[in-house]
Amino acid sequence: MSAREALALAEEAGVDLVKIAPTAKPPVCKIVDYGKFKYEQTRREKEAKKKQKVIEIKEIRLSPNIDTNDLNTKVNSARKFLSKGDRVKVTLRFRGREMAHMASSKHILDDFAEALADVCVVEKAPKVEGRSMTMFLTEKK
Repeated sequence: MSAREALALAEEAGVDLVKIAPTAKPPVCKIVDYGKFKYEQTRREKEAKKKQKVIEIKEIRLSPNIDTNDLNTKVNSARKFLSKGDRVKVTLRFRGREMAHMASSKHILDDFAEALADVCVVEKAPKVEGRSMTMFLTEKK
């Protein structure tokens, strides 16, 4: 129907003519109360936002001379983060003379990932960036 006829029908009913899809050929319009339409639209958007899960990145820092019990404590905290649905960034920090033994310290990150193999998967393999070696872990689907 033409725009004039639709507008006349809307005025007769005492409501508004709202363009739902103005870019379509021909444009799609609806005869509704505009205030109620906007209210329902914002309510739908809020509902969709509530159901959305925001994934955070939690960081765990390690040093090359970490002891096994300390490593187990860090593994347990990473397990807790992963169970909540967060991504975990494991950083192995090198200071001073530790920089000379970067290659031999890679096994710490490998052990860390192996300890969490039942609940997570390695998203990004260990990679050296400046004075640190980083690895990303995500929850298994």
